[in-house]
Amino acid sequence: MTELSEKAAAEGVALRVGVVLEHNGAVLLLERDEYAEGRSTLSLPGTIVRAGEPLATAVARAVAEETGLTVVDIHRHLGSFDYLSNAGKPVRREHFAAEVAAVSPVRLTNYAAYRWLPLDGDLPVTSSIRAILTTYRA
Repeated sequence: MTELSEKAAAEGVALRVGVVLEHNGAVLLLERDEYAEGRSTLSLPGTIVRAGEPLATAVARAVAEETGLTVVDIHRHLGSFDYLSNAGKPVRREHFAAEVAAVSPVRLTNYAAYRWLPLDGDLPVTSSIRAILTTYRA
């Protein structure tokens, strides 16, 4: 994980993490209150990586802050995608599959609702997240 952070720093991109949590063949997706044109309303738990913060710490913090769940293991790196922030700055979102101690209760902070949706269904997510979930399923 250190190599991913070092590469992003060398390339001048800010880091974010996204986390795939699976339970009984379903993935946890979060829904915002508002709908932004051209964006899916559902997303994976995630956060900005703080300066000097290890990626594993950011993964655990993202899940805890956004869902109230506790990460007990990070299984694997699933890949990344780059995009421009609303301010026009380059961002890289690294994704990881993680396991939590328990899947409930989910306590949301930045989201209006959550859903456990079947991984084998047509998920209402962006094409970038769909590619990450395809990698996860493989």
